[in-house]
Amino acid sequence: MSSSEPQSRRAALAALASVVAASLGGCGFALRMPPRMSFSSVALTGFAAHSPMLHELQRQFEQQVEVLATPDRADVVLQALVDTRERSIVASTSAAQVREVQLRLRFAFRAQTPSGRELMPRAELLVARDLSYQESAALAKEHEEAELFSDMQNELVLQVLRRLAAVRV
Repeated sequence: MSSSEPQSRRAALAALASVVAASLGGCGFALRMPPRMSFSSVALTGFAAHSPMLHELQRQFEQQVEVLATPDRADVVLQALVDTRERSIVASTSAAQVREVQLRLRFAFRAQTPSGRELMPRAELLVARDLSYQESAALAKEHEEAELFSDMQNELVLQVLRRLAAVRV
């Protein structure tokens, strides 16, 4: 094998990589972006002090609009009516050992102006996931449950953002 063969092979691979990269640019591929809001400020009310949903909504909103602590100067007031995490046993053995649980994240909200004009009536969102359970892997299942709740919360936040993107002040 001569020394020119590896160089020509590298050149061919580089040419192939550039063709593939160029074809991906024209296929329309783009990362999913959060929906664009038509208002410039929002106030979040009705949440518990350390609500994970509140923190995630604040984080997402701060990328586009100003999040205000008081609703009197905000364009939109997002009021949380229900923000709960639920865990219920779905299946158990005859010896009362848990085999499957269902995780639910429920969020109800409405949007209005500071003066009280309704922009969006009460909406309730519910996301549920089933989780198999084994006592021998309790710690791993606890981490899996936390991950599922986090994914469910992200899904709910995106649904809320999509609904609020349609609001016109």
